Amino acid sequence: MPLPPDETFEFFADARNLERITPPWLHFRVLSTTPIEMGPGTLISYRLRLHGVPVRWLTEIREWRPIEGFRDVQVSGPYSLWDHEHRFRPDGAGGTLIEDRVRYAIPLGPLGRIARRLFVGRDLERIFDHRAAAVEKLLAPGSAAS
Repeated sequence: MPLPPDETFEFFADARNLERITPPWLHFRVLSTTPIEMGPGTLISYRLRLHGVPVRWLTEIREWRPIEGFRDVQVSGPYSLWDHEHRFRPDGAGGTLIEDRVRYAIPLGPLGRIARRLFVGRDLERIFDHRAAAVEKLLAPGSAAS
């Protein structure tokens, strides 16, 4: 991203921006009252639709390192494990490298492994591809967010 890490982090520290970078086909909404004071232990409630099925999701911020990154973990939702780490590093040219690391598992044993192969993995790739493009557009020089 063209912005320095502190400004990039500030964009991600506002939970309302998650709606702006999530694909519209998920019908994603933050249910928690905003603005949300972010930090370790913060709980954020969401609503979305996965393949037409309404889903509620609750995450907890487990780590909060301003400018460097943060980590959110699903407390309740569609996955049996969701651990998402966001990292922000200087790119050496005044901008920021953004890195997402996600560990996830889905329930249902062998059926879950089949579902992961057939569509869950592909869906997550589409979601993160959309997020990358949306963040790039929103944080581009001259955009409303930059």
